[in-house]
Amino acid sequence: MSEATYDVTAIGNAIVDVLAQAEDSFLHEQKLSKGAMSLIDSDQATALYGLMGPGVEASGGSAGNTAAGIAALGGKVAYIGKVADDQLGEVFGHDIRAIGVTFNTPPLRNSLPTARCLIFVTPDAQRTMQTFLGACTQLGPEDIDIQLVQDSKVVFIEGYLWDLPEAIEGILKAAKAAREAGRKVAFTTSDAFCVGRFREQFFEFITNDVDILFANESEILSLFEVEDFDTALEKARGLAEIVAVTRSEKGSVVVSGDQTDVIPGQKVDVVDTTGAGDAYAAGFLYAYTQGKPLDVCGKLGGLVASEAISHYGARAEADLKALAAGL
Repeated sequence: MSEATYDVTAIGNAIVDVLAQAEDSFLHEQKLSKGAMSLIDSDQATALYGLMGPGVEASGGSAGNTAAGIAALGGKVAYIGKVADDQLGEVFGHDIRAIGVTFNTPPLRNSLPTARCLIFVTPDAQRTMQTFLGACTQLGPEDIDIQLVQDSKVVFIEGYLWDLPEAIEGILKAAKAAREAGRKVAFTTSDAFCVGRFREQFFEFITNDVDILFANESEILSLFEVEDFDTALEKARGLAEIVAVTRSEKGSVVVSGDQTDVIPGQKVDVVDTTGAGDAYAAGFLYAYTQGKPLDVCGKLGGLVASEAISHYGARAEADLKALAAGL
């Protein structure tokens, strides 16, 4: 196997996040499913944006957040995702490149606008996401840079892409290329509602292509359609080479073969849970690609996730390299 140029290439929905505080009553009035990600059309996006309070805008998307986290840790990372040739597309591209991520996916021209995710953060720090996918829906196999994938130790893929038929073809192309090059494939199930929509497809993809699986507790319970965490964890063991499951304040559990590492949660004042899972994957994958043991991977994932939930927005405000050095 040749030496890898990149630690990770991440593939996902290139989305500009707009975060604002909201009360539970607002979610009820707008009939929004608290804590979930729901897809909306352009008219709904415009109407909800008009109802939002003061917001914070930043380039985002699940895999994009993970890529940014890995770069902030000092990793070599690339990103594949579709934006439009418009103002928000320029914002996304400038933002993600500025943090050190290689991003060369050709923009969509004269068509759908760049995607945006309206994130409503309630006082209990839960985030409810309403996503207009726009240009994301045009991500296809022609956007997958095979050389980039094969030059990366790990290709990281987000589950949200399963809402896009064209993207699935691209994902399978990337996974095949990674396997042929002897690289690893990492996958996050993204959202319990996403798991509910694509359970059978996820099982097939994980079984055939995935080496490292990320999920939170609700997602792993949904995946196996059980109510007991220990039962779900045992079912997950062996589904992929490595399975990392986050459990909010309880920390995380990492299983690989007969090995089990229980990582305690970090004490932190939770402000906004947006991007917590993305941040965990960033810390984990950075440590993994540096050859660290799985318990260290889980610990760094937890530290980076704790930093992410201590402030508004998914991007780190603290020095992640200093956090990593502390381990």
